[in-house]
Amino acid sequence: QVQLVESGGGLVQAGGSLRLSCAASGSIFRINAMGWYRQAPGKQRELVAAITSGGSTNYADSVKGRFTISRDNTKNTVYLQMNSLKPEDTAVYYCNVGTVRARYYWGQGTQVTVSS
Repeated sequence: QVQLVESGGGLVQAGGSLRLSCAASGSIFRINAMGWYRQAPGKQRELVAAITSGGSTNYADSVKGRFTISRDNTKNTVYLQMNSLKPEDTAVYYCNVGTVRARYYWGQGTQVTVSS
């Protein structure tokens, strides 16, 4: 009954940009933090960026200065603006939301591929 629908992934050249969106819907309790994780083949899933309900943000060192996370609370949507993309950014990106009751939900994942 809870859905996180991701969109915005695709194939881009190095140096290009993409914007990922994740919209939460359904019977979900109050959302606290929202974030983006990614997983490349053969690697562990890692946190890319997170944002609290108050707007505080946290970024992985590898994406600082290039990625920006934001949210629209009226739409229960979180965004990830990705600029200056590198081949190393290639991965499946997953949206994650956490509620104030410590329940966590995952999106289906969206593929981001950056070519040289």
